[in-house]
Amino acid sequence: MGTYILGVHIADVSHYVKENSELDREAINRGTSVYMMDRVIPMLPKELSNGICSLNSGKDRLTLSAIMEIDRNGKILHVDIQKGIINVTKRASYSDVTKILEGEDTKILKEYKNYIEHFKLMEELALILKARRKRDGSLNLDIPESKMILDENGVAIDIKKYETSISNQIIEQFMLTANEAIAEKFFWLEAPFIYRGHEEPDLDKLKELNKLLYNFGYKVKVSKENVHPKEFAEVLEEIKGKPEERVVSNLVLRTLKLARYEAENKGHFGIGSKYYCHFTSPIRRYPDLFIHRIISLYLDKKYNIQKEAVSKYKKQAVKYAESSSDKERIAVKVERDSVDIKKAEYMRGKIGEEYTGIVSNITSFGMFVELENTVEGLIRFENMEEDYYIYNEERKVLTGERTKKTFKIGDEINIKVINADKATRRIDFEKID
Repeated sequence: MGTYILGVHIADVSHYVKENSELDREAINRGTSVYMMDRVIPMLPKELSNGICSLNSGKDRLTLSAIMEIDRNGKILHVDIQKGIINVTKRASYSDVTKILEGEDTKILKEYKNYIEHFKLMEELALILKARRKRDGSLNLDIPESKMILDENGVAIDIKKYETSISNQIIEQFMLTANEAIAEKFFWLEAPFIYRGHEEPDLDKLKELNKLLYNFGYKVKVSKENVHPKEFAEVLEEIKGKPEERVVSNLVLRTLKLARYEAENKGHFGIGSKYYCHFTSPIRRYPDLFIHRIISLYLDKKYNIQKEAVSKYKKQAVKYAESSSDKERIAVKVERDSVDIKKAEYMRGKIGEEYTGIVSNITSFGMFVELENTVEGLIRFENMEEDYYIYNEERKVLTGERTKKTFKIGDEINIKVINADKATRRIDFEKID
């Protein structure tokens, strides 16, 4: 039985962004690139991100490469880290690679005929890695992202679910594997490092989740002291393809803790990994850039690092992990707000139109309903005038005092759009029969 050799080659950004330089200080201050609907606020100047650090075809580019040997069960047997120069012979889009693997587009197949076997081998390995991750308890939260369609003036004209394909999965699995391999190698070296940590959820939150899952007939098994990600993974597997899949996935997501950057390795609950870091995007995340700098130091010194240097960078790791986590939280909020603004802008033109949605949450002031296009709006109790509804906070269920009609999370419901406000990012629905 043979093994696979996987090479993940990342632009060597640390070669250009030197420690304590003006570029480095600004990157620390920004922490991450911020992606809004119609613009990007980059962590590094476009001359780097779109120029010398972009792996453009036909151009020599400096790289930091992780070369991994992987067995037929998806286990990483060995990782070698090297500096190198890469020259991309041909770029391929996600859609083109998907068409190649589906084998139905003769024009695309002809254009990439010299690479078809490589893509098939990549697919084979990606599926092995995905299966290994599933065995380890990785949480496959199938929560569709919003794909906003903007016109030339930046106005939202359509909203769709962002569809992922096998080509997306290939890149995702390879990046995850590189991040795991790098984190484990430097953990055992006891090197100064920034890990991506994701702790297991609080038991109190798990109890609240199980109260809600009870409505669907599911339960996450919890011991007295902890929970294994496999218990979550089993529930997520059971709901695949069912009407409540999206809602239950969201409930699980709300129960999990936020991932953070840490100078200490605490493992990643959501991925089911003992060791994890962010290594693959040094252009847009400072922890990745810091890790590249540490790796470059170890390579340059042939892994013989002075105690003074280790002490210095360990202090930096603590400092930059905390600041990067703070900047990431701000960036995520900005990105979500920009999406919500565009959703309200789009739904402003749909006032009076009727849709069918799923009850995504129930509160003391109304029901949130999510539509197929990922838009979420609120039905306030004052817009449910046909009855007076009693709210059961423990089960998050509404019961009509007169009709005894109930509403719970996951129910299908017909609504009409009655208001949408960009300034407040609020969308209001009215329940209709």
